[in-house]
Amino acid sequence: MGKLLESLGTQGYRTAYLSGVIFFTFWNAMLWLFRPPFRYREFIRQFEFIGFGSLFVVILTGTFTGMVLALQLYIGFSKFHAEYLVGAVAAISITRELGPVLSALMITARAGSAMAAELGTMKVTEQVDALESMAVEPIQYLVTPRIVAAFLMFPLLTIVADFMGILGSYVVGVHLLGINPVVYMDKMVALVEISDITSGLVKAAVFGVIVSSVSCGIGLQTSQGAVGVGRSTTSAVVLSSTLILVADYLLTALMF
Repeated sequence: MGKLLESLGTQGYRTAYLSGVIFFTFWNAMLWLFRPPFRYREFIRQFEFIGFGSLFVVILTGTFTGMVLALQLYIGFSKFHAEYLVGAVAAISITRELGPVLSALMITARAGSAMAAELGTMKVTEQVDALESMAVEPIQYLVTPRIVAAFLMFPLLTIVADFMGILGSYVVGVHLLGINPVVYMDKMVALVEISDITSGLVKAAVFGVIVSSVSCGIGLQTSQGAVGVGRSTTSAVVLSSTLILVADYLLTALMF
């Protein structure tokens, strides 16, 4: 019983500590956003790394998500002779949920892990301390550009994932399953609303803030050398992915 309570206490303390670290990482990054010097090159470098660097995996994920979704919907809807709704339901599912969530999870695996590993390595090799000794604020130089880039790039990548997912569902539904293309598109246009798209983009922006804040916050807390870098990277990816799913539910409950 004593060990159980000790374990629960340890986990509770760690959860509270990490929550504080992540919150203040984001808060301090926002405070430094409007204070000079403004390091535009670092912002551009992060835009390229998170945005363009993740483009291929997002395209691949979006395309095959749309394709398999159309196939599964066709199998289910054909039992009720409602095949004509495959396009509309696929588009709504992709824009509301699958596009932003799956894109965020894939970007987390690629860019979020890299953020945690890079900042963790800088921390254990005392490069962060070197920045402070040169009067360079580590949060402003390392964290703020990453959070801003993630906040802007996640929605843009979600748009790409939505487009490729809808295109993939169209190819499977029309060219492989034989659904009438006019009916397919007509139902999609009639039933998909602007709010479906904008809600997905809002989710993507929130996911971007979560992933970057978690990855940077945990990365800057790294210790114990190379082993610590590995642990921080794993923790950042797992926690970011979990928070994405939790935030997805909360945002869905608020917006719909």
